[in-house]
Amino acid sequence: MSTREHWRKSSYSGGGDGNACVEIAIRPTQIAIRDSKTPTRATLTFPADTFTTFLEALKSPHPNPR
Repeated sequence: MSTREHWRKSSYSGGGDGNACVEIAIRPTQIAIRDSKTPTRATLTFPADTFTTFLEALKSPHPNPR
């Protein structure tokens, strides 16, 4: 059975035609990321918990370097 992924991009994406950003698709255990300008090319995938940790680090006012 084939299912179509729902790709989405940030509502903060803008400038020009609004097509210069990344898109994400939420999978059961992974987050897929692709370039919105070339959606048919390869995607990057990360475990969902790793992606969540990455986003939390970006939002932190004082990132903790390792």
